[in-house]
Amino acid sequence: MQTVGYVYPGIDIEGSVEMKSKVIVALDFSSEQQVMDFVDRLSPDMCGLKVGKELFTKLGPRPVEVLIKKGFSVFLDLKFHDIPNTVERACAAARDLGVWMVNVHALGGADMMQSARIGLGATSDRPLLTAVTVLTSMDSAALSAVGLDATPEELVKRLARLAQSSGVDGVVCSANEVRELTTILGDEFIKVTPGIRPAGVPNNDQKRVMSPSKAIEEGASYLVIGRPITQARDPVGALTQVLEDIAGGV
Repeated sequence: MQTVGYVYPGIDIEGSVEMKSKVIVALDFSSEQQVMDFVDRLSPDMCGLKVGKELFTKLGPRPVEVLIKKGFSVFLDLKFHDIPNTVERACAAARDLGVWMVNVHALGGADMMQSARIGLGATSDRPLLTAVTVLTSMDSAALSAVGLDATPEELVKRLARLAQSSGVDGVVCSANEVRELTTILGDEFIKVTPGIRPAGVPNNDQKRVMSPSKAIEEGASYLVIGRPITQARDPVGALTQVLEDIAGGV
């Protein structure tokens, strides 16, 4: 099938690089042109890039491959949640793309997470595997509505322990749970935190939020930031301000 849109230039850089920044920008754009216009103004040292369901469904794997060849660490945020064999095969496909990180839903259970880990292989340069605990858009009322009678904090701890015991490298969680998870699971267990909102930026549909510098202070490994950067009048300036905020806090 022929696609119409951004014409990708020739790129010589091969493979992905080690993630150097603590910021992962969620590419919340609606077209290839917008994605590449934004990315072409960045250095891989500034941030990693998150490709989620909307962008991947619309454009497929080709933009992921291009971003990796440009030297960016790509977090493939498709939140796999299916039977173990299907998730294992999906993770193997993500590995073959060369992404830096991939995630699953911890609610898929231990067998599914173990299969995901197998699918990523055993080499030293395999993608990192993280598990989503509780979406940052959900509070106690939302959990109760789907039959989970626990607070977000209680469920996060339970699922994080299960993920670690299943061989997962870390979790995606609210920054509000990071400090306690570090105490329980150790410093090496990765904490990826969405729901990051700089001062003066609306929360949108996020209900458990924190500022960038505070999240790093709490012990977050990586911060996922989308709309506060991508929908800013000056997206690159907004990213630079976040990086300065983190540096000032540290």
